[in-house]
Order: sequence, then structure tokens, then C-alpha cells
Amino acid sequence: MSSFFIKKKVISAASNKGDLKRKSNADDGKGKSKKFNKRVDEEISSDSENERVDPSRKQPDNEDDEIEETPQEKKLRLAKLYLDQLREEEDKKAEEESFEADLVAGRLQEDLLEQKGKLQRLIAKDLIAPDPAEIRLLRGHKLSVTCLVITPDEKFIFSASKDCSIIKWDVESGKKVHKMAGGRKGTEDRHVGHTAHVLCIAISSDGKYLASGDMNKLIMIWDPMTCKHQYTFTGHRGAVSGLAFRRATHTLYSASHDRSIKVWSVDENAYVETLFGHQDMITGLDCLSRERCVTTGGRDRTLRVWKIAEESQLVFHGHEGSIDCVQLINEEHMVTGGDDGSISVWTVNKKKPVTTLKKAHGSHGNAGLEQPYWVSSVAALHNSDTVASGASGSHNSAVQLWKCGQGFRGLEPLFSVPVTGFVNSLKFSNSGKFLVAGVGQEHRLGRWWRIKEAKNGLYIIPLKRQAKEQEVVQ
Repeated sequence: MSSFFIKKKVISAASNKGDLKRKSNADDGKGKSKKFNKRVDEEISSDSENERVDPSRKQPDNEDDEIEETPQEKKLRLAKLYLDQLREEEDKKAEEESFEADLVAGRLQEDLLEQKGKLQRLIAKDLIAPDPAEIRLLRGHKLSVTCLVITPDEKFIFSASKDCSIIKWDVESGKKVHKMAGGRKGTEDRHVGHTAHVLCIAISSDGKYLASGDMNKLIMIWDPMTCKHQYTFTGHRGAVSGLAFRRATHTLYSASHDRSIKVWSVDENAYVETLFGHQDMITGLDCLSRERCVTTGGRDRTLRVWKIAEESQLVFHGHEGSIDCVQLINEEHMVTGGDDGSISVWTVNKKKPVTTLKKAHGSHGNAGLEQPYWVSSVAALHNSDTVASGASGSHNSAVQLWKCGQGFRGLEPLFSVPVTGFVNSLKFSNSGKFLVAGVGQEHRLGRWWRIKEAKNGLYIIPLKRQAKEQEVVQ
């Protein structure tokens, strides 16, 4: 007999307890009916079969506490448990959705700040100077390295040189993947490639096109995967000194010693337009996502922002000498360096620098005749507070990293990496994991003097961080 039915009879016996007592008094226990005896026996039997009472355990005062739950009560209890479980799952799901929503909101906020040119990730404070043993030198060019670019996936580096060649390097192994050899002067008609010093190089943000410019006024377009030459742009009347692809497009901007900027559509293999304004040869060029580019005018001592769609330009003054290099930090801030030894940080909203640091790499010479070391290259880790500069000097060549203050005001030195030679080009990888310096025995734009002990090559400088978390400020 199941416990359910036994308990049901127990309940029945308990409910008639009063009546049974009255009958017991009348009959003195002798006239009990067989039916009652059967009930009592069943009650005793159910207790003995289903419960073993522990003497140490306190017996409940209320007899109803010993009664097991009915099927209806069990169903109700299970239903409550199920509902509680559903509520917990819904709460957990809501928390996860809220977290994801916060992440999306954070990304949208960063995208908005980036478009406005106000995004500044604070990572400089976490950067640690690398161990000299961790810095790698890649050698392969016969003459000075003049320029370099890192592929968007950070797996390869393309470097170009005064030996007219372009080399593709594997970042992980440090080995040459391919070499687009340079040709001798006079072999332009039959040689596929450059036959003059290569001064600048650029790669599209999707890695589809590689562009290089040389002293022979030519721009060559290559396939970065196969390193095959695709076509050549002609039209400049002077050496091509600057190249940059507009991000997320195949629009190419080029700058030249002929003082002009040209716009090209690489997909269509077509020339678009020419922009004029500089009073001396252009020495550097850069651009990001907006339909604009920034250029340095060398000896005309101007920095110019070209608004292509509006057909207008903004002119900035601040350096005391030739402005030789420029790179955008974000859409509205840029950093420049020049032969006056100073580094300047600019915003498009002001015609004067936000910050200028004179003699950034020190000076040389006798008292009263001191000359600052040239700043021959600059680089910026996009949308962050970290920039780098390269100096040229026989005894104080170095790559210096800097921390920009809040709002890009002020420059604080982080650490320096000594190198020998002219630091002609600097580039951060997109992730900020490493910095590459292109070094040579001569300056990329001339032969004012030569540092014989320098090694023509690439220095890959790892950038370690103390913490992974990044702060973002407006």
C-alpha cells in the first residue's frame, strides 16, 4: 500500500479523534467497534513502517508537520521553482544584454569622437622601454632607407631606399619575402620598377594597393600580395616626396617638389585634380578618413590642410626652419618636425601650434654656436596620446617616444631608443604593438653629410605595456 493512501487514512483517524474519545468513556474500552480497531492498527502500522524516530530528534508539537505534501502541493512547489529559475535566467540575460549594449555604446561613442577628431586613448602611461636585446635590425638595402609602411594586418613591412629598390619583409621572421629591384639610370624603358631614389611609399587601408614615388617624378602602383607592378602615374614636374591613401578608399594623394598636390583614382587608373598653394617644395603628406590631406611646405615654413571638396586650404605657421615631416594624430590634430630641432602639435582650429618643444633631441656644437639636432621623422599612434620622433645626428641619433598631455597640450618624454644614422621614417603598427624605424647613412631628401658608421636598415621596436586597460577622454 502506498504511503499516500496510508497517510490519507491517518488524516481520517485524526479528524474523528473527539468522537472516538467519547465512545471510549462510555464503553470503558470494551465496546470498540472493529472499524475503529482497524483504523488504530492502520495508524500504528503506518508510523512503524514509514518513520523511524530518532530519540535525539525533537518531536514536532503539531501533528500536521509530519504530513507529506499532496500532489497538488508538489505541483505548486515545482511551478514556483520553475518560475524562479525563469526569473534568474531572464535577469542574467538582461545583464548580458546590458553589458553588450554598454560595449556597443562605448564603440559608438569612440567612433563619434574619432570622426570629430577628439578621440584620445590614454596608453602612453603604460608603455615600458624595450629591452635592447628585443630590438631587431633588418638589413637588405644597399643604401639609406628612406620610407616604410606596415600592412594593415601587421604581418609585413614594405621599405624603400635610395638604392631604388622596395623590399617586402615578414614581421614575425624578419626575413625578406620579395624584392622589387631597382634599375640603373637610363634603363627606364626596359626596367619594371624604379630607377631613381624612392622617397615615399603608401598602402591602402584594405591592403589592395601599394604606391611608391621617386626622384624621377613617377608614382608606381603595385599589388602588395604578388609584388607585381600594375601601372605608373605620371604628371608631376618634380620629385614625388609624399604619398597617402584616403582611409577606406582607393583615392591617392601625392605631393611633390613641384609644390603641388595631385589627386588620383587608383581603381580607375586615373588622374583627378591638382592643388596649388605652397611656395617651396613639399616635404611631407598625410591623410586619414576625411576628404582632406595635410602637407608640409619645407622651406616655406607652412603647414597646410587641404579641404578637397570645399576647394580650400588652411595655412599654419610656427616652425623657425624647414618643416620636413608630418603625421595626423587624429582627424583634427597633427604632429610635425623640422630642421630647427622642434616638434609641434597642431589642431585645425588654431593657426599656431598647441604645443612646441624646441631642441627636442638636444643640440650640438660649441657654446654660442649650438645647433639643434634635426627632427627627420615623426609618427603618431592614431587616436591616442602617443607620438614618436626620430633625430639625425652622428652622436645623438635616437627614436624618442612622447606622451601628449590632455587635449594634446604639452609633450612629456617617455623613453628613448638609441640608433646610429638618420631616422628617415617612423611608423606605428595599427595595434600599437611595435614601432618601425627606417634608418640610413644619409637624409632621405639630400646628401648634406653622411654617417659612415650607420647601418642601412629597419629597426623593429616592440612596445610593451604595464596594463591592458585603456582610458578614453574627450
